Amino acid sequence: MPGSSAHVELAADLGVAPARSRASTNGPLARSPLAPLPPRSRPGGSPALTASRHNEGHGRRLALAFEALESFPALAESRDRLLELLQKDNVATAEVAATIESDAALVSAVLRLANRELRGRARVDTVLGAVERISLAAVGRLARSTATFEFFERTTPWDAAPERFRLHALAAQRAADRLAAEIGYEQRDRLSATSLLHDIGKLVLIHAYPGYPEQVHQGARTPEERVRQERRELGIDHALVGGVLARRWGLPSSLAAVIERHHNDEAGAEAAIVRLADMLAHYAYGDVISPSHMLGCARMIGLGARQLRQVLYELPGTAGRARPADPCPLSSRELGVLQRLAEGKVYKQIAHELNLSPSTVRTHLHNIYGKLGAVDRAQAVLIATERGWL
Repeated sequence: MPGSSAHVELAADLGVAPARSRASTNGPLARSPLAPLPPRSRPGGSPALTASRHNEGHGRRLALAFEALESFPALAESRDRLLELLQKDNVATAEVAATIESDAALVSAVLRLANRELRGRARVDTVLGAVERISLAAVGRLARSTATFEFFERTTPWDAAPERFRLHALAAQRAADRLAAEIGYEQRDRLSATSLLHDIGKLVLIHAYPGYPEQVHQGARTPEERVRQERRELGIDHALVGGVLARRWGLPSSLAAVIERHHNDEAGAEAAIVRLADMLAHYAYGDVISPSHMLGCARMIGLGARQLRQVLYELPGTAGRARPADPCPLSSRELGVLQRLAEGKVYKQIAHELNLSPSTVRTHLHNIYGKLGAVDRAQAVLIATERGWL
C-alpha cells in the first residue's frame, strides 16, 4: 500500500506502534494515519531518500510537540478552584472530578497520572475513576505542580491557544452531554473526557507547524474542509495526531480511539457523538457548519431531525438554569442550607461551612419545608430547582 513504509518509519520515530491501515471515506488524501504526503522529487535526488528524510523531519517535529504538551497549561482559575476545594473537610470525590473537568489540561494530567500508576490494574478512562485511584492528596500535588495561564497575562509561549482550546473543549463537552441525555447514552463520564480532549491533536500541530492553522486551512470553512486541508498539506490530521498522543500518554484505547476517529465518517457511537458535539460547539459560536454532515452524523447516533432541531434551539446553553418566576420565600441562610443539601452534603458539613451548629441547620431545614410546602429534603430541592431559586 502506498505510504505504508513511511507510516512505519514515522511511527518508529515517535515511539509508538503503527496502527493498522484503515480505508477512509474521506477521499484519496486520507492515507495511513501517520504518513505525511511525500514531497515532490528534486532534480538529481532520490525520491525514496527525499521521502525518508522528510518523514524523519516530520516525526521529529511531532515528537517535540508531544513533549511540549506534557506541560500544557491549565487556566489559573480552574487550578485555584480545585486547590481551594481540596482544602475542605470531607470533600466529595465527585465534586473534585467535576472541578477537574472544567479544564482539559487538568483532565489530561489526572488521567496520565492515574494510568501511570496501574499496579496490575486496568486503565481508567474517566476523571472520577482517576481521582479514586490516585487519591485526593495526589490530585492536590499534581494541581500545585501544573503550569497555568491567565486570560489577562499571556506570557505563555502558547499565546492565546490554551484559551481558545479550553472554550471550544467546554462547549463540545456540554453539547456531548446534552446529546447523551437525548439518546440515553450511558458512558457519560467517559464521554466527558473524550469530548474535552477531542482536539488535543490541534495543539500538537500548533507547536509543530508555526503556520498552523491559518496557512494550512487557508479557505476551508467547515470542520470537514479543514480536516481535508490538513491531510492535503501535512499528510496527517489533528484527529489522528491526537489519538497517537493519547496512546503515548498511556490513556486507554477507549479514549484514544474516540479522539482519533472523531472526524471519521464510519466512527463508532461515542466518536460520532463527539463529532456531532464538535459541530454543535462550532455552530454555537457562529462558525460555518455543513447541515448535511450534521444531520448525517445525528442519524448515526439515532437522533432524528426533530430532536436535532430542539438541541440546536437550546444552544448555547439556554436549557440550563431556570429563571425565577416568583420571589424566593427563603432567607439567604436558608437558601444556603438548601443549596448544600442539593449538593449531597450532610448536616455536619453544612454546619461547618456556614459556621452554624447542626441543630441550627435542622431548624433552617424545618423552616424551608414550611415555606415551600415540602415533606422532605428531596421535594424541597425539586421545588426550589423548578422555580429557579437554586
